[in-house]
Amino acid sequence: MTKYPALPREPIQLSEASPLSFAVSSRDREIISMVRQAIERRDVLLAFQPIVQTAHPERPAFYEGLIRVIDETGRLVPSNDFIHAVETSDLGRKLDCLALEKGLMALAENPKLRLSVNMSARSIGWPEWMRVLTRGLARDDTAGERLILEITESSAMTMPELVLAFMNEMQLKGISFALDDFGAGYTSFRYLREFDFDILKISGQFIAGIAHNPDSQILTQALLSIARHFEMFAVAEEVEAAEDAAWLTQAGVDCMQGYYFGAPTIRPPWHTAEPQRARG
Repeated sequence: MTKYPALPREPIQLSEASPLSFAVSSRDREIISMVRQAIERRDVLLAFQPIVQTAHPERPAFYEGLIRVIDETGRLVPSNDFIHAVETSDLGRKLDCLALEKGLMALAENPKLRLSVNMSARSIGWPEWMRVLTRGLARDDTAGERLILEITESSAMTMPELVLAFMNEMQLKGISFALDDFGAGYTSFRYLREFDFDILKISGQFIAGIAHNPDSQILTQALLSIARHFEMFAVAEEVEAAEDAAWLTQAGVDCMQGYYFGAPTIRPPWHTAEPQRARG
């Protein structure tokens, strides 16, 4: 039987719009639309989670205000479900404005409250965000010393010079700064030395199950050494088990945050007291 040489095969071309990428982009479009509509309706609020003192876990050192949106069905949507799709867009800046506005309102309502609010470094140059901050500080001369602005490690590194200048200016007004999710990214230690963060929040990826994970223990101890060296207050994020809290306490963490101590709630303790009705 005559054999013919095999014909060269054409390389298989993968579709640029694969089913998976189409599904992801379609989902992101739906998320963006949901967030945009929620902002237009002003269906945006904060959920408050306590950050407790390790030495006195019954006593919150401060609270973190976590952004939430309400979709068209009335469901409360946590930031993890939408922030990735909007963080670098104008919608992300609008969410930062609303989070700051609501955080400043909470500080005005409760003179004893100390509160952290998340922001992106991209919002520093956003005029409306700066107007919200300026108005809030002007209304309450104690707000600055009770406000903590949280900036993620990855966000701070996108524009370190701008963040440095902003921090220097705002710290003169009493505002504190927290470096959020530390250890999850690739901080330039040159900039870490120049930054003057007050609080370092250790990423939860090292904290979950730390009591039984030697690798996480070594890495967390290293991050704690960095915090101590730069005189930063150390907070462990995502503490969800008693044994992890016990290990962190022994390691010398200053504060802890996580579901073990309290879930984020839209009805914080200072809102739970019902007004007393007059008798007569």
